[in-house]
Order: sequence, then structure tokens, then C-alpha cells
Amino acid sequence: MAITDKVYLKNHRQIVSQLDVNIPKGAFKGATMDVLYSGEGLSKVDDATRDRLLDFAEDFLDPENPDDLYTGYPERQFVRYLLELRAQGLGPDAIVDVMGDEYMLYAYPGDVLSFLDNAVRTLEAAETLAGVEGNEEMEQKLHRARTALSG
Repeated sequence: MAITDKVYLKNHRQIVSQLDVNIPKGAFKGATMDVLYSGEGLSKVDDATRDRLLDFAEDFLDPENPDDLYTGYPERQFVRYLLELRAQGLGPDAIVDVMGDEYMLYAYPGDVLSFLDNAVRTLEAAETLAGVEGNEEMEQKLHRARTALSG
């Protein structure tokens, strides 16, 4: 299960109450994104919620090619965001706090830790393969990425 399947709207009940329509808790569920980021959905929520939802839309739902929106673009952007937070030295608890502050999103720190651990293991495997193939440049690049992610 992808990390984006484990990211939820922080104030789900409040948002559902304001919208007067039931939506899934998952932030990356199609129905959630359709309702929240339509003009009508945004107009029904309070100002603070609207600001954070607009920030989310700007950062994760605005591809250069509009068709990319339905090919995993938001999820890829969010994964990149998580990896950047980790590269800044933040741990899982701090990453969850930042997600909440910036976008009103929530994930369990254990899920974030598991995601980060899997990312490190994937980089480690790719680094080993690059070494076996004799691609020193890629091996070094992957090593640096893995080291940055490992903290």
C-alpha cells in the first residue's frame, strides 16, 4: 500500500460538516479531490481550511499537462515532498506535524517511518545494482541520496 493511501484529511468531520456531503477520509482519494477542489467545494469551507486546501492544490494538483493529474502526478509530488522533508533532517513525527500545519493532512508516524525505510532500502538495492553494472557515477549518486535520506 502506497504512503499516499495512508494520508488523511486532518479535520475530516469538520470539513464534511461544512460541505454537507460525505467524502472519504483519504486525501488522495478521487472523490475527496473532486469535491474539495471544485469551486463549489472550496466556497463552502471556512477561510483557514480553504487556504490550506488551496496550498495543497497549488503544490500537488497543478501539473503542466492537465492530463497528468490522473496519472499519479499528485501522489508523485507528495512523495517528493516527503523525501524533501526527510532530507532536511525531519523525522517521522516532525514530518507529520509539518504536513498538518501546511496542508491539514495527517498520517501515522509509523506509516511515514515505514515509507522512509522502504525508500532507503530501494536506494540501497539500486546502488548495489549500479555497482554490479559498473556504473560508478550512478552508484555514487544513489549513495549520496541514500545517505541524505538515512540521516
